Amino acid sequence: MNNTKYFKGKNITVVGLARSGLACANLLHSLGACVRVTDINDNTQTRESAAGLSSKGIPVELGLHSEDFIRQAELVVISPGVPLCAQPVIWAKEFSRPLISEIELASMLCPAEIIAVSGSNGKTTVTTLIGKVLAESGKRVFVCGNIGNPFCAEVERIKQGDFVVLEVSSFQLETIRDFKPKIAVILNLTPNHLDRYNNMQEYLNAKKRIFINQDDNDYLVLNADDPFLDAASLGAKSKIVFFNKTGAFNPNQNAVMAVGKILGVKAEDMLGVFQKFKGIQHRMEEVAQINGVRFINDSKATTADSAIWAIKNIASPIILIAGGRHKGIAYSVILEAARNKVKKAFLIGEARDIIAAALEADLPVEKTDNLNIAVKKAYEQAAPGDCVLFSPMCSSYDMFKDYAQRGEAFKKMVLDLSKGARPHD
Repeated sequence: MNNTKYFKGKNITVVGLARSGLACANLLHSLGACVRVTDINDNTQTRESAAGLSSKGIPVELGLHSEDFIRQAELVVISPGVPLCAQPVIWAKEFSRPLISEIELASMLCPAEIIAVSGSNGKTTVTTLIGKVLAESGKRVFVCGNIGNPFCAEVERIKQGDFVVLEVSSFQLETIRDFKPKIAVILNLTPNHLDRYNNMQEYLNAKKRIFINQDDNDYLVLNADDPFLDAASLGAKSKIVFFNKTGAFNPNQNAVMAVGKILGVKAEDMLGVFQKFKGIQHRMEEVAQINGVRFINDSKATTADSAIWAIKNIASPIILIAGGRHKGIAYSVILEAARNKVKKAFLIGEARDIIAAALEADLPVEKTDNLNIAVKKAYEQAAPGDCVLFSPMCSSYDMFKDYAQRGEAFKKMVLDLSKGARPHD
């Protein structure tokens, strides 16, 4: 690793004890830093993580943030879920403490070239495919970030000559300082996270930070069909490569091909990967078929655009299950795709009233208390040949720790339903 001596003996506070915060704390401890961790949440998950850190002598506070944890720090590292208006961030600025994200920390240590992928939709698929394409061409590659393990959990194993393919969110990009990927990819920009950003321009500005440190030795890969991204390229110092939807390939595949071409990967290797690729968990994932009713887990769909894509790519009539924590987006945009295809929508979570208000004039909707009830009711009202699609359009944090846990819960509910299901009349 690079710069390991930089962290030795430093007082560093990590804010947030989810996956990336936990990985960050463990990494810093192994480098000899004096680490503290603070998390406003006090629940089973944070207590389990805190117990592991405390056994190593790392001070952890749960359920509150102490000013001294920030005042005594020489560096503050924040997790992606921590908003910039959070009290520890305010204190860090007040005390002039450097503030960085977990991906910034890992990139300081990383000796390999980084390919960073961002965008509103398709990040996980494109990141996964780039990793598979590089592996197919004989390269040693680590796929991490918002997909799989946090960057900090992998960086100790990464060597010079390897490649890192990193899925990055706008939240992670907000606090980068020197993060400089060799190849930066922005796939698209659609309304998302407008509970965190005041408008689309603020959201775009966060995404643009992915290339602010690039120079003319680096590459910026952008979607030519996205009007926001054409404007985003202004001021970029890197070599700009545009991709668009052409021929038999979808935009995700064209983005992968653009990156592969930069790295000298053979076209036939990329085509072979596309042909073998079966998709990713929690994105249009076939779960089961019960008495002629298909169940599809699309828990990764946390935006309306993702749900639209799912609806358009299902040929059969759909019973939609949606809802979760509201992200400030407009749900009515799904209506054009949903008309004459979505028979009914079952709505769950904190956003169910907002979604109902947006859809109920055009679609039958029913609000339910939880996901399990929605699954059972959707099956009861579905006919053979229908598809029950779980495409939430919302974040998971009102009921689940992340989209993966939410997707696994849905799959278990469906499989439990299949064990006791009776034939439809």
